Amino acid sequence: MTANTFINRAQQAGAESLAAVKAKNKAAWLDLFAEDAIIQDPVGVSPLDPSGLGHRGKEAIGRFWDAAIAPGQLETHIRESYPCGDECANVATFVNRMPDGLEIKTDLVVVYRVDASGKIVSLKAYWEYSKIAAQLEALLGGQQGN
Repeated sequence: MTANTFINRAQQAGAESLAAVKAKNKAAWLDLFAEDAIIQDPVGVSPLDPSGLGHRGKEAIGRFWDAAIAPGQLETHIRESYPCGDECANVATFVNRMPDGLEIKTDLVVVYRVDASGKIVSLKAYWEYSKIAAQLEALLGGQQGN
């Protein structure tokens, strides 16, 4: 997608977020977020967010990057994109390749909401942590048997 093909700022912010992740550019990624933004990835309680309340503010979002994004190399494929108002929902498949060779694949829906200046105020990712845990168990179990 080029800048001219974006329907709204949220769709553009989502694309820029994924580009910064792919480039492993934490500073550029953090700059896309409003100061009081929140990330819920995944939405709800998980080992990535034991309270289920999300990661609020740039400091917490930076820690989320360090824990969830920095270790791997993320490949993204947006299958469908639905921009509406100040939000955009993307239906996607993400593959995260870890340094030890593990490859984790998940289908998800990511919803971006932006403010009037185009900064991301909310990123919500809907995916099933239990499916990722099962993939990890199968992959690690297979490695332990070697």
